[in-house]
Amino acid sequence: MAIEDTPEEWQVTATTTPFTGNKTSVRTDDVVMPGGGVVRRDYQVHPGSVAVLALDDSGCVLVIRQYRHPVRHKLWEIPAGLLDVPGENPLHAAQRELYEEAHVKAEDWRVLTDVFTTPGGCDEAVRIFLARDLSEADCERFEVEEEEADMEQARVPLADLVRGVLAGELHNNCLVVGALALTAVLAGEGLDTLRPADAPWPARPFDA
Repeated sequence: MAIEDTPEEWQVTATTTPFTGNKTSVRTDDVVMPGGGVVRRDYQVHPGSVAVLALDDSGCVLVIRQYRHPVRHKLWEIPAGLLDVPGENPLHAAQRELYEEAHVKAEDWRVLTDVFTTPGGCDEAVRIFLARDLSEADCERFEVEEEEADMEQARVPLADLVRGVLAGELHNNCLVVGALALTAVLAGEGLDTLRPADAPWPARPFDA
């Protein structure tokens, strides 16, 4: 048996949207179970996100630190953001986020991994890119606001991030997945085996 996730959609007999927010909403579906019963499932509807593990020539990863109100923590993270426009090319979104949050550009882009962050309660899909050959962006700095106005930035050796993840000191989903995935790639078949930056993404189909 192949160990591979496969698309599947069970019958929905009724749908409501009890809450609609600025970027996300909450949907309630009545879903027919395999045995024939119907259960109600509430979940967050999310446009999708991108994240960037930016690796410099010294083997350090660019990380940012910002306040996340739902968990009452300041978290170290990798640059990330929403897919603001339906069908938006995720690479373009990732390049935008790297510039806006870190004022950095990259010449080499690969897909590191794709994840569903919380599939039991949210349909968010995230594509995590690996960005290399970094340099400072040559345009004006993006004007940050709200939580991002208090954001810090650092470059940390990949091994230190992995140690922090395993010690329970770092918790951001994209940082955890990205750091461990990159470590596995470097210990295995190498970066050349990663998918190209424009690889298909069935969870969030995009325009070329």
